[in-house]
Amino acid sequence: MKIGELSRRTGVAPRLLRYYEQQGLIAAARSDNGYRSYGEDDVARVERVALLVRSGVPTRLVRSILDLEGVRAPDLAAVCTRDVAEKLAAELHELDARISCLTRSRETIRGFLAATEHRELLDASPAPAQSANEPTFTSPANS
Repeated sequence: MKIGELSRRTGVAPRLLRYYEQQGLIAAARSDNGYRSYGEDDVARVERVALLVRSGVPTRLVRSILDLEGVRAPDLAAVCTRDVAEKLAAELHELDARISCLTRSRETIRGFLAATEHRELLDASPAPAQSANEPTFTSPANS
């Protein structure tokens, strides 16, 4: 598939897909005419990369995380240098802090909605995740 279809299927803008490729997060084959060509596996990888980035993981660590996901225990010593371990430990602490902050925010929002006439929305199915190229909510006061 070409970059436009990958973009459509993942909700990630073509420009961002090219950035991911530049950062070594995804790799495209090239057709004879030079166009990028992607396979089905790339759809899942792009979705994973985009989710990690939206979750606040810096792109410099996304590649390390993706590379480590397939590593088996006997291979860890060769892959995990002290430098990599220190970066991952620091990122783990940052993730814990973000999760704590997000948890507090979720509970604040949940408590607010529970106190309103719209509390039934708490039981509704969650809306689909917003893609990176969709507009974000702005309050009517800011419109």
